[in-house]
Amino acid sequence: MAKRDRSTGRTWLDGPTIPAPYDDDTPAKWPGEKLGLPQTGPGALASVARRAGGVAIDWVICWIVAGFLHMFTTYLGDTATLTLMLFVILGIISVALFARTPGQALLGMGVARVDQRDQRVGLARAAARTLLTIFVLPAAMVDTDGRGMHDRATGTAVILG
Repeated sequence: MAKRDRSTGRTWLDGPTIPAPYDDDTPAKWPGEKLGLPQTGPGALASVARRAGGVAIDWVICWIVAGFLHMFTTYLGDTATLTLMLFVILGIISVALFARTPGQALLGMGVARVDQRDQRVGLARAAARTLLTIFVLPAAMVDTDGRGMHDRATGTAVILG
């Protein structure tokens, strides 16, 4: 198991951190504290590894469906192109309607707005978040809370529950 940094509670597996917009001289006791999120349990921020697992599950689902569709037609492109198209469609529709993708649901996570928690994520935020996710780097670069740049740009966070 990777050794945790006592001041941040993070390991090298959590990836690099970028200062959050509200960072000051006092470090947060846990990721999401300054967002008003609990340390553990429902509503707490999901770890980078857990979120990566959700993306991997979603990608495999889309890859299987793309392979199946490619057996019947090449009109939509090859399997890789079709997988990416399905991943975008799945991400936008499932987050807009259910606030979670199938991979996130299997791992007990969901997407929530951090600016207005009682509001739905919505189609525009879901689309922007998904389109930024396919570029990988915005999702891989995380701030001190563990939120990806795609989450910061859309005012969302992946939480447990």
